[in-house]
Parts: sequence; structure tokens; C-alpha cells
Amino acid sequence: MKDVKCECGHVNPHGTVFCEACGKIMEEQAHGKQVIDMRYEGSARRSQTYQKTIIDKIWNFFSSVKVGVWLIVITLIASAIGTILPQEMYIPPTVPANEFYQQQYGWIGKLYYQLGFNNLYSSWWYLLLIALIGISLVICSLDRVIPLYKALKAQGVTRHEGFLKRQRLFGIAGDTVSNKDLEMVRERLKARHYRVREENGDLLAEKGRFSRWGPYVNHIGLIVFLIGGMLRFIPGMYVDKVMWIREGETKVIPETKDQYYLMNKKFILQVYDKNKDQQFGAAIERAGNVPKNYQSNVILYKKAGNTIAGETPKLKKVKEYKIRVNQPLSFNGYSIYQVDYKLNELNKMTFSLLNKKSNQEFGDLTIDLNDPKSKYDLGNGYTVEILGYFPDFEFSDKNEPTTKSKVPNNPAFVFRMTAPDKPKGETSFVAIRQTIEPFGDNEYKMKFKGVETKNVSGLTLRKDSTLWVIILGGILFMFGVIQGAYWNHRRIWIQRKNGETWIAAHTNKNWYGLKREIEMLMEGTYLSMPEDQLENKNNG
Repeated sequence: MKDVKCECGHVNPHGTVFCEACGKIMEEQAHGKQVIDMRYEGSARRSQTYQKTIIDKIWNFFSSVKVGVWLIVITLIASAIGTILPQEMYIPPTVPANEFYQQQYGWIGKLYYQLGFNNLYSSWWYLLLIALIGISLVICSLDRVIPLYKALKAQGVTRHEGFLKRQRLFGIAGDTVSNKDLEMVRERLKARHYRVREENGDLLAEKGRFSRWGPYVNHIGLIVFLIGGMLRFIPGMYVDKVMWIREGETKVIPETKDQYYLMNKKFILQVYDKNKDQQFGAAIERAGNVPKNYQSNVILYKKAGNTIAGETPKLKKVKEYKIRVNQPLSFNGYSIYQVDYKLNELNKMTFSLLNKKSNQEFGDLTIDLNDPKSKYDLGNGYTVEILGYFPDFEFSDKNEPTTKSKVPNNPAFVFRMTAPDKPKGETSFVAIRQTIEPFGDNEYKMKFKGVETKNVSGLTLRKDSTLWVIILGGILFMFGVIQGAYWNHRRIWIQRKNGETWIAAHTNKNWYGLKREIEMLMEGTYLSMPEDQLENKNNG
């Protein structure tokens, strides 16, 4: 499509409603209007001009404000659905997610899990919605701001008669207006911070043009905010992991590429004493033991040098720290918070191999419930082999033993006990207060002798490298709101034509304020107040 050259000599893009330089009406549909639309200065927007190719159609689709609004509404509805039940990251890690939702919330929870709402904010379709909103914001902004900028940059001082007549505020003063009156108005305009330009005796006063960019600064802020939100799904940019670490245990810290390790030296729990803390006596009586402080005394290590697969890494001590609630251990951009604890978790169980008839014991074995051996040699030909281990035992729907989690809340074992007189061994299923001998009565059994427990610290590892991006987006958005809401783009044209003085004015908002300002500017002169053509039309 060819550009259109105006009689003033300015070349306008195809689709321009009125000339960017002089304001002459160029589109037929604008000739019959009493007041022209100044929202985009009559500029040719791509979405309104090109509609042939597939790229044009995609551009036109995303440049629509309605499409952007609907995308936002759909995303808000989806976000609201994600808050009906807790997301999977906030449920206890000791219970499988599908069981948790069904047990806690019934068929609604089951459906919620099956539809994938348990991880809604990281789902592909939710991220796609965010991306589509970002694309819509970019295209909406480019489709409007570039033509608007070019039109405002190209505007001339002397404007066409048709342009002035079709401004909302327009008036004509007689030949009584003197140069002194115009000079007085010019000085008043400058005093009110207008940028005054003159050409061939015509005058254009303008101020507050930067307020026109407020909505687009909003869009930039939103785009930056969305980018910050999507960066959270890039590995390493945002970390929020739960760590359960037992007393005396050393664990690699997740998301640190096996470079940092944490040892839990001791967990300390302090509760309120109703005798010492008498001000809380009533609350303590109702709630029982109320935690006053719980902390983990830890040692942070860093791996020294390189290791090969399977080799125990050499660790270098970095620091010791007492992690309390809201007093995290911080290092290398990470923070470890104390968020939970578990007292007296089963750690080791001790059994002895016993002859049921003679009650003679043939040796003890201690099973580490977090890392059990597959076979224990008791000597003299007596061995015990673990055929199956269920840390959190329960029977499935098919009446078969299974485990709900890897945490030893209710351990159960399938033992094969071998003795000199039983070389093929005997099989026994042993759980807490429960023994099953599936192949008939055995001569030997596993006798429970004792248990060892440990306290477990519930820690949360956090790292957020996207926070500054999100804050920057929020600042830009608020700056755009202030920029667009508290300033107005005002222009006043004064031109001499055939002995008369023509006055026209436009603002992007607050017409009442512009009228009051023009009244003050023309006070004491022979210039008359321009009429509000829309107001007169409505009153008529």
C-alpha cells in the first residue's frame, strides 16, 4: 500500500485519518464528524490497515483490547481455582498427593488432582496464558505507541481549518484582538509551563505530552512483571524446597549442584511453662505444650575439590548456625528457614532371632529404618534376610502390603530366617504388634527388643533471583499509573485567518480543568472563550 502525500507536502502512511503535520482530513468517514477522534492523532495503526496475510491476522487478533481483557479474565479465573485447595507444594510431603487430596477433600479433591489443579501455577497451559497476555501487551503497545509517537513528533504549528473546526473546544474571535492581547496570552502560557511554538504568526502551546505514554509504561511494567513470574520456572532462578533432616544426619542441600551440605547437630524445642509464663497460663491450659522456640543447630559444609561417582566427598566447614523461626541461615543467595519439626521419629529397631519352643535367642540385629541392609549374619549359621521393607505400612485395596511414604512411621518387614536346622529358611511378616506366618507355623520368630528415635527438623530452602524483576515491574507499573493519571496532555492552537483569530484546544482528559485554564489565560483580553462543541450538541 502506497503512502499518501498531503497538500502541505508531508507524506503520511496509508490509512492515516488526518495529516500528521497539518491536520487536513484524509479519510472520507471523518469528513462528516463534528469532532474528530484524537486518541491516536489520526495515525495509521497497522491493525486497522493491513488485514491480508496470516501475520496480519495474528497481529490484529493480539492487538485487540478485548482479546487482552479476556485473556486476563481467564487467567484470573484459573488463578482463583488454584486457591480453592492447597497446591501440592504446601501439603505434607509424607503423604502421596493423590491420597492426600482424596482423603482430605473426598471426590472433589480427587477430581482436583486428576484435572492437574494441584500444580496449577506451573502447568503448561497456565504458563501459556501468561505468555499470551505478554504477547498481547507487546503487540497492543507497538500497534498504538509507534504511530502515536510519529504523529506527535510530526505535528506542525499551523493546522488546517478542518482540523481546528473539528476540535472539541473551538471558537472564533473578531478583529478586535490585538497583538498585545496575543503577547499577554503567550506570556501567560509560558508562565503555566506550556511549550510555545510559533510559525507565521500562528501559535501552538503544548504541555504534559509525556502523560500520553503512561498506559504504555503500564504495559512495560506488566510485561516485566510477567517475565519475572515466568523466570521462576527456569531452574536455579527460584527455589522453594522442603528439607527433612534428622539429628546427626548430613544431607546435600538440594538445588546447589551438590556443592553444599548441611549437618543437623541437634534440634531444640522449648515450650512455655505455665508456672514461669503465668501471663499465658490460660492458653497453656487449653492447648497443652505451646512451643516457645524451636531451632536446629546446624553446620554448613562446602564440597572441597572434585569427586568421582560413588566417592564420599570431602567437606570443608563454612559456618555453624542456630536456625530459628524467621532467623534463617543465609549463604550464596540461599536461605534455610526453620518451619516444622517432628519429635521422636523411629530411627532404628532391634530384633533378636528366637526359637519359639525353647525361647533361646541366637543373636540380635539392629535395622537402620532409613537405610536397612538386605542381610544380617548372626553367626553360627544363623542369618536374617529382609525380603521386603515397608516404612509406612498399610494394606492396599487388593489386601497386599504397601507403603504410603518413605518415612518410617509404621515400619513392617518380610523376613527370611535361616538356621542350621532350617537351611531353606522360614518366612515371617512382622509389623508393629502384628506377625503373620504365611506358610504355616514357624519354629523361629523375630522378637522385638527395642527402638531408637530421633528428632527431625523441617527446613525450607529458598532462593529468589526473580524478586528484583518483579519489583521493577511493579515500580514501572505504578509510575505509569501516576504518569497517566495525574498529568494531562494539553494543546492550544491560536491562528490568524482573514482578520479573525481562531482558537482551538484539546486534552486527553479533564476537560473541565482545561476550560478553567483557558478562561484564566484569556482574562483581560479580547479573545473569546472557545465553545465545547460536544456539550453544545448534547444540550441541543
